[in-house]
Amino acid sequence: MEIFTKKLTPIDFDRGLVLPPRSNLEPLQHFQGTIELSTIVESAAGARLLDPVIIHCSTIRGSLVFKRGWYDIARYVGLKSGDTVTFYQEDNGGARFKLTVKN
Repeated sequence: MEIFTKKLTPIDFDRGLVLPPRSNLEPLQHFQGTIELSTIVESAAGARLLDPVIIHCSTIRGSLVFKRGWYDIARYVGLKSGDTVTFYQEDNGGARFKLTVKN
C-alpha cells in the first residue's frame, strides 16, 4: 500500500523528509513521539541495500518527518533535489516498509 510519493527539494536534505499533506497515514497513525520504521530501500535500477534501514519518523510542528535513517539513505543512494521517492507499507523480507527511488 502506497503511503506517499514525493519529489525531493533541498529542504528534504536539510530538515528531514516531511511527509506530503496527502500521504496515506493510516499505517502510521498509532504512535506518539518517534517510531522506528524498518525499511527496504530500492534504487531506480532495482538494486537494494543489503540490510533494512531503520528510519525514525517523528512529529514536528504537526507534520510527520523522517530524520535519522533518512539522511543515511539519501547519502548512500546519492539522492538529490528533483529525485522522486515512494514509500510503501508491505511485508518485504522482514521489513514492514519499502522506499523506492527514481532519479
